[in-house]
Amino acid sequence: MRLVSRSQLRDSAGITPASLHFPEIVVHASMQWPGHRLSPAGQLASLPMPRVESVVLLNTGHGKGKSSAAFGVMCRGWARGWDVGVIQFLKSGKWKTGERKLADHLGIEWHTLGDGFTWESTDLDETVAKGRHAWDVANEKLASGDYQLLILDELTYAIKYGWIHVDDVVAGIAGRSPKTNVVITGRDAPEELIAVANTVTEMRKIKHAYDEDIKAMKGIEY
Repeated sequence: MRLVSRSQLRDSAGITPASLHFPEIVVHASMQWPGHRLSPAGQLASLPMPRVESVVLLNTGHGKGKSSAAFGVMCRGWARGWDVGVIQFLKSGKWKTGERKLADHLGIEWHTLGDGFTWESTDLDETVAKGRHAWDVANEKLASGDYQLLILDELTYAIKYGWIHVDDVVAGIAGRSPKTNVVITGRDAPEELIAVANTVTEMRKIKHAYDEDIKAMKGIEY
């Protein structure tokens, strides 16, 4: 049985479907097509996909872009009319970032509840207490039902440093209000957090400007 792939083009100026030619694809019943099935007539059909009310995204890894990607989703959610909230677990109120300025401009709720990076801390007990408080705030908002999207920026560090227990985090995320989507960022995400997420992306560093002694740039890193 031979099926010829076709593509319906939209918003492609200067290109018409008739001008395109596609190779023939030979389809065998033994071939695996994720999300599709082969009908008795040999037609390739999409399987119905389960509908969910919300998802959990996790951006981890040692490469750049974890928080940047999360704030892209923040903008997308706002553009869809969602109630969006951001909670940052490490950064302190001293940080003046472009994403915070944008959130203030758009009216997005933003909580910077950290005490800065641990190596900058002058009082580790206070740093730990602030990290735990940040999770208490996040957990309350997860359960509230007031948000369609919550960004938990740098959450994995609070787990890694032992400020909060991963089981408490997993329970809070799993028991969140059904329509609250969650984006989590940070390096070294534990397996338990990976397991509860629907989409997990690992950012891998190939090169970084910092390795060439190029300092963080306003508008790029912050």
